[in-house]
Amino acid sequence: MSEVKNRVWFLREGLFAKYVVALVGLVVFVLAVNGAIEIWITYRGIKSSLHDAMSEKAQATAKRIQQSMSDLERQISWVTRASTKTIEDRRADYAQLLRQVQQVSQLSLLNAQGREQLRLTRQTVTLGSNADFFRDVRFAETLTRGTSFAPAYMRDQQPFMSIALSHADGNVTIAEVDLDFLSEFLIDAQVGRATYAYVIDSKGDVLATSSNGPEVGKNLSALPQVAAVSKPGGVAPASGTDASGDRVLTTSSVVPKLGWHVFFEQPTAQALTPIRDQLMRIALLIALGLVVAIIAGTIMARRLLVPITALQTGARRLGAGDFSHRIEVKTSDELEELANQFNSMAGQLAETYSNLEAKVKERTRDLAQSINELKVLEEVGRAVASSLDLNAVLPTVAARALEITHADAVLIYGYDAGNHQFSLAEAIGIDKSAEGRHRAIDADHSLLGEAATSGEPIAIPELGASPEHPLRDVAIEAGFHSVLVVPLVDQTGILGSLMVLRRNEGEFSANLIGLMKTFAHQAVLAMRNARLFTEVDLKSRELLAANDIVREQASKLQEQTNQLRDWNRSLEERVETQLGEIERIRRLERFLAPQVAQLIASSDGHEGLLDSHRREVTVVFCDLRGFTAFTETTEPEEAMNVLREYHAALGELIFKYEGTLDRYAGDGVMILFNAPIQFEDHTARAVRMAVEMRDTIGSLTEKWRNRGHNLGFGIGIALGYATLGQIGFEQRLEYAAIGSVTNLASRLCDEAKANQIVVSRRVYGMVEQWVEGKPIDDLNLKGFNHPILAAEIMSWREEVDNVVDAAAARRKKMQ
Repeated sequence: MSEVKNRVWFLREGLFAKYVVALVGLVVFVLAVNGAIEIWITYRGIKSSLHDAMSEKAQATAKRIQQSMSDLERQISWVTRASTKTIEDRRADYAQLLRQVQQVSQLSLLNAQGREQLRLTRQTVTLGSNADFFRDVRFAETLTRGTSFAPAYMRDQQPFMSIALSHADGNVTIAEVDLDFLSEFLIDAQVGRATYAYVIDSKGDVLATSSNGPEVGKNLSALPQVAAVSKPGGVAPASGTDASGDRVLTTSSVVPKLGWHVFFEQPTAQALTPIRDQLMRIALLIALGLVVAIIAGTIMARRLLVPITALQTGARRLGAGDFSHRIEVKTSDELEELANQFNSMAGQLAETYSNLEAKVKERTRDLAQSINELKVLEEVGRAVASSLDLNAVLPTVAARALEITHADAVLIYGYDAGNHQFSLAEAIGIDKSAEGRHRAIDADHSLLGEAATSGEPIAIPELGASPEHPLRDVAIEAGFHSVLVVPLVDQTGILGSLMVLRRNEGEFSANLIGLMKTFAHQAVLAMRNARLFTEVDLKSRELLAANDIVREQASKLQEQTNQLRDWNRSLEERVETQLGEIERIRRLERFLAPQVAQLIASSDGHEGLLDSHRREVTVVFCDLRGFTAFTETTEPEEAMNVLREYHAALGELIFKYEGTLDRYAGDGVMILFNAPIQFEDHTARAVRMAVEMRDTIGSLTEKWRNRGHNLGFGIGIALGYATLGQIGFEQRLEYAAIGSVTNLASRLCDEAKANQIVVSRRVYGMVEQWVEGKPIDDLNLKGFNHPILAAEIMSWREEVDNVVDAAAARRKKMQ
């Protein structure tokens, strides 16, 4: 009874169901894939053919619209003939055009100034309205291009556009065109029964449509296919949506001259009707295949039932421990092979069971060894945690490592980073105090250094066969033939190394190496704790010593504070004296050149300036062109404002290049270089200053010109010897230069035109390598008996360096 129930369960929920489902699924999958491929091919074919057909219609319609608009342009151009000159003639021509061309609803005549002279419709005539079309886009584009097509617009739900053409005499004719005739190109006979078409302008407004298309005047710019073609360089997609949001197959063609687009579209659901019929046929075919697959799967599953039941019974008895049972299956296929494998497995299980007890004993011994290792590790951990003395912890670590590895010797080395050397810290199995090369080992080219660098243990099962290194000969001489080196490292760096030595040759097991790495971690922890303890103790002693030093320094600081208080009193007196001197210099600088003021302030008197002396100087003279006429025609207040801006700009540059301002004379300014302070490059300084003055005052003249003042700026520069010293009277003395060089600079300035720098030929020779300039014809100057060689400075050729205000630097130094 139980076997019958198991068989029924197997038929319903076991391999039987899997076979039937697999076969049915395979048949359905093949039929479904085949149907999907056929549907896809059919869909692509239908879509391609519809798209090609609609594309041809759209292109043909766009060409007809383009041709129609060209015909309209040609017919309208008839009224622009040159033979018609009077308004009455134009009126007659316009009336004849309205009778012949029904699409034109209004004509307007504009003169060359954009004023309307004549407007004619089929109902009204307007003469001389003088309406201003000068700013109308249609008028402006027509003057530029000769012919313009204005964008379409809606009036009383009807689309209109304007075509403007220019006349030979400068007049312009604007024709209002009713675009209702475009619907004649979209009749159902041309579009098709299931297709609809429409024409849109550049803004997406519908200008014409077929009977079943969108309404005229509706804006379709939000539709994806319209938005795509409206972009610059946009390409029309093969599908889109209609105004109701339904999917459609679409194609379009552009009317190039007008920027319009002709769309032909067909609803996707209607276009894909043949595919729905094909889906019904495929569904019937899948249903038929499903019935056949179920019948075939049931027959095949029943034939598998008997051998599988025998396999199930045999597996149940093997699971109960009856290893003598054998399964009998004679199907000459994989099921029979599976039964034989079950029988073979039963024999192997019987043999394995007999060996199981021996393996259990062996695993028990391994477990006891592991427990012993854990106890040793626990003892080492307690030793590390209970003491900070490295000399007390390391012997415990070494002894337990020797015990657990059954080795002959264990050595623990500490690392000296300063000497780059490993030093022996603890040893078991050899004499720790014995002298030898093993006590100190260099990190370079040694096993200890290699292990510390890699961070991984190094095991050498046979020292005699290993490459030569410092440790090998020492270990062999001591009677050891295999070695394991475990590095002692942490995140701070290398702490040392743990070495296990055996007298016998042989491999170190992976378990042993892993155990020694654990020991190494314990040793690292001990070394780190001891090192931290030592560092803390050392820091404590240093803090005590530092406390004593701080107390001693505190007493010294109090003594220095008292001294500093006395120094502050003296410093305050000196500061008051210096401030008085600075204030004196500032008062002098308001009336004298800064260099002269500083020379006066640097001595008790000004006797050094009273003595006349002769020196080579560079003189710069500049003034404003047209200033005299300016003062005669403008208010004094405005003249003073101009002079204030002018003098402020010049003064900043004079101080920058350390020139000596000789005097102001209205708009005339004279500057000396190399007096009273001498410079080796005084001529180069003067020319560079003049170039920058010209650029600075040039921007000011633009500003003045905007205020209605026509002023220019000229500069003259001369080089020569002059007598320097005081001039004036007892109550007012000034530092000045006397000589022909000052007159020459003034005359060169008079010859300079606006924004021109005129220099003597000697000045030009001194700076020729740094400037762009050109010679000037010999000048006959007032006060000079012979022609003067001169030149014009165009620009400074050398890269402008950072200019340091030396005068300010010297004043700061004096303070």
